Amino acid sequence: MINHCNQFILCLAVMLPVSGLVAASQSVNKQIGIFTGSTDVGKPLPGSTVFSPASGSYRVTGGGEDMWASEDSFHFSWVKLTGDATLTADVQFPANVPQPLEKAVLIFRQSLDPASAYADLAIHGDGHATIQWRAVAGGKTEDAVAPLHGPARLRIERKGNLFITSVGAADGKLTAFSSTTVVMNGPVYVGIGFCAHNAAGLASATFSNVKIERAAK
Repeated sequence: MINHCNQFILCLAVMLPVSGLVAASQSVNKQIGIFTGSTDVGKPLPGSTVFSPASGSYRVTGGGEDMWASEDSFHFSWVKLTGDATLTADVQFPANVPQPLEKAVLIFRQSLDPASAYADLAIHGDGHATIQWRAVAGGKTEDAVAPLHGPARLRIERKGNLFITSVGAADGKLTAFSSTTVVMNGPVYVGIGFCAHNAAGLASATFSNVKIERAAK
């Protein structure tokens, strides 16, 4: 049984399963680490997020044909925020060879609609990382590739309508490589997601050292 919590902190009054893991699938307003919702966007096979309080890591499993063109299909764990923020995480794929174009993402999204405007930083199964964005709802997706192949650490920062992406190796040093402008209004969905790049399948990645930093007011 998980105690509901609407604050932007990890709930302390939690009765954990024997495994020490908190699982969430298609949940809203259930604290999953620092996130308050876990949702399938589009029509992928049902995905899930499993949070380990002991390690602070999230295993995100998602289906979906792609996050591209005019709409997306993936699993997304999120919190709604207003204003500037920075999302940082380490991402690791399983030891088995992943599908080259499956992707783990750090994302800012206007809504949970499949065609929503968004900006993200995606790391793919073959190791290439990209900034992706859809400037308007229902518009086309565009991207730019990071020069560093196989980064371990990812960061996306929002400053107004400017989104800046950075990547780095396991030593934690990050280097910005691209930015884009996407107009988003009011509270937005900020979080981590996974797309299997396979409409008939599921895949996963582990996000660790996940941190959301708010701009000082």
